[in-house]
Amino acid sequence: MATPLKSVTVAVAPLAAAGSEAAEQRLPLTYFDMIWLYFHPIQRLLFYHHPCSKTHFFENIVPNLQKSLSQTLRHYLPLAGNLIHPLDSGMPELRYVAGDTVPVTFAEASEELDFNYLTGNQARDADKFHSLVPDLPESRTEYSEPPLRNIPLLAIQVTLFPEKGLCIGFTNHHVVGDASTIVGFINAWSSIAKLGQNDGVSVAENISLPFYDRSVIKDPSGRANIFWNQMKLFQPGSTDPKPPPANKKTRSTYILQKTDIQNLKNSVSAKAPDLVHLSSFTVTTAYVWSCLARSAAAAGESVADDEPEYFGFAVDARHRLDPPAPAAYFGNCVAFVVAELTHGRLKDEEEGFLAAAELVGGLIGKKVNRKDELMRDADDWLVKYGPLMGKRVMGVAGSPKFDLYGTEFGWGKPVKYECVSIDVEVNESISLCKSREFDGGLEIGLCLPNQKIEAFETFFYHGLKF
Repeated sequence: MATPLKSVTVAVAPLAAAGSEAAEQRLPLTYFDMIWLYFHPIQRLLFYHHPCSKTHFFENIVPNLQKSLSQTLRHYLPLAGNLIHPLDSGMPELRYVAGDTVPVTFAEASEELDFNYLTGNQARDADKFHSLVPDLPESRTEYSEPPLRNIPLLAIQVTLFPEKGLCIGFTNHHVVGDASTIVGFINAWSSIAKLGQNDGVSVAENISLPFYDRSVIKDPSGRANIFWNQMKLFQPGSTDPKPPPANKKTRSTYILQKTDIQNLKNSVSAKAPDLVHLSSFTVTTAYVWSCLARSAAAAGESVADDEPEYFGFAVDARHRLDPPAPAAYFGNCVAFVVAELTHGRLKDEEEGFLAAAELVGGLIGKKVNRKDELMRDADDWLVKYGPLMGKRVMGVAGSPKFDLYGTEFGWGKPVKYECVSIDVEVNESISLCKSREFDGGLEIGLCLPNQKIEAFETFFYHGLKF
């Protein structure tokens, strides 16, 4: 595995507000958070084309990133804190205390890491990306009463490719927040870094500050306690989420342009004119799901026609709660939706994509877009969806609504976004975001064994020939 030639790790603390340093901030875990207690870390990469020397990097860029991060963390204290996990009794919670910090590694990429290769869309060795994302620090035991395990929540790495560009890697524990929360933090940091603010006070004029009041998440049935008791049954030997192991997977990116998406919509509406919800998300995920099923045999997988195939996706529940939570709510606030088809039907060349689109579109129209339906089965999420781990499930990381390609630190927009953590999903997962190059297009990231990537690519491009 490739490793950076040189690196230095510093501890960045939140900038203290004038006259009032927060001594402690605690946040209880809601039932939305509890689900992610033992989930693997989420790892993201943003690549920027910004040719610069090592001298300029360490003398100019590094100080600005440290200063702006400190200013940003003032508004995101929990990210500098820890997950406090009880070893005996009590509920886990998030806790920041004065002195808590975020580890930030500044590194120089090794010569074997080619910036242009890594930022392409072609098939690439997935292991090449792992040295660009940091590991979360090891947890530590606090011998208090009761004894606690302190589990860090965020780590950052900035890697210089001399005279080529930069890469910023983020690793976070999912329990601290969903994509909306983490992307909000990344956008805040980039805005402050780009604006070069002296004290970060005017950040409120440029971004939405996080909303921390957990009372907006109503839990009259004690769902958080129910989930905590269920999660304890699944608790692994260690509470430290593990980084991705080395693997022999291939990472590729596929683009659906606006015309491709419209053609897919037209093909569905011609055969299912009564389908109410026919969005870009619907046809994109349905198309990728069907292509993955069709590529199974070519990849050497033996799958019976009656074996279930699942597609699971998370839905931002903030504005779908009753009453709704603020858009800037800090934490996890996603509900779950799962579609199911048999393998034989999903892989069908003529009807597989149509069946998937009808099912996904129908679920969005009948469940996602109806507040009373989305949360109806929430009490059963763990017992209902937990057993799907290890089965034939396609998940999706990210959403077209999160535009990470608009994240500017002062070096222009990113040239590539990668979700590294889809490498280690027990089930197959894709990443999904807006296209950087094509207005109205979508970018799909996959990380699969090379044989399956090649088979998928054949079906993917062939099906777009309308």
